[in-house]
Amino acid sequence: MTESVARTIARDRRPSREADATADRYVNLWREAEAIGTTRVDAFVLILRTRGCYWADQKGCSMCGYAKDTLGRSATPEELGTQIDQALLRYRGEPYVKVYTSGSFLDDREVDPSSRRRLISAFEGRATRFLFESLPEFVTESTVGELRDVFHGDLEIALGLESTQPDVLLRLVHKNAPPKEYLDGADRVRQFGAHPKGYLLLKPPYLTEDEAIRDVLTSIRVASPKFDTLSVNPVHIQNGTVVEWLFRRGRYRPPWLWSVVEVLRDGSRDRHGARLVSFPTAGGLPRGPRNCGRCDRTVLAAIEAASLDQAWDALDELDCACRATWKTQRALEPLGADSS
Repeated sequence: MTESVARTIARDRRPSREADATADRYVNLWREAEAIGTTRVDAFVLILRTRGCYWADQKGCSMCGYAKDTLGRSATPEELGTQIDQALLRYRGEPYVKVYTSGSFLDDREVDPSSRRRLISAFEGRATRFLFESLPEFVTESTVGELRDVFHGDLEIALGLESTQPDVLLRLVHKNAPPKEYLDGADRVRQFGAHPKGYLLLKPPYLTEDEAIRDVLTSIRVASPKFDTLSVNPVHIQNGTVVEWLFRRGRYRPPWLWSVVEVLRDGSRDRHGARLVSFPTAGGLPRGPRNCGRCDRTVLAAIEAASLDQAWDALDELDCACRATWKTQRALEPLGADSS
């Protein structure tokens, strides 16, 4: 794929200004299983409609299609206020709150400082943990400190590290910064009194299944001393992305669930005390991480249970006839075998 094709894809996935009609409505809201320490809890998850990640305007990451859920411009404080008020009507006291913006919560162009404080202060004394995402450049003493002043529970800041290998991160994932900036960002998160969470991408485009597994395992070893939690995110096919362009041309297959199992099982031995989790999106679907279809539901349930409980023995008990196919394809991919 040429650079011009990648930039055309990035341009085309941005919404038109007609998205203004939805400016006062959040993108989505749901509840999901989570854990705080060893205790399973319910999490309240909110996606705000903002301008989204600035990097998506310039080039964007090869697997990320979240720009389609944005406004294409900065939301006003009034628009964000309406979204927040609507979301709070559905809050039921869940102890874990996650707020996403399809970009960086700490970027003033996405969420202005007053709206950030208004949102997080609404959960003071009600939630015990509040998570949001950011690029490392926005993690500063002032941006984090103003939130610590209005929320006295645990702040958790997720950084999209994806890989600790510079070539993978810059050439394949198309990130805007090298791994060191994300690792240094995690240090600052801790320095400012919050908990760093790192995302690791399983199977960026152009890596074989075996290369992808080894990349994540290497990243776990390197990154785990820096992060309190590492989340392994197997690629799923999002609209308007480089990965979708390759997928439609038969040049990309989402990772096997067996690869997730292997990464969790082997990575759990080398995680330096960090929590290691994976909650695959679109698991078992054609555009998501999958096995043969017969075992997908069982394997996904085991992955979720292992992630919530940090207990890995049950992963060793999983088996299906397709596991042999997965092993064979891993061995043959470097020789040019079809991995679809």
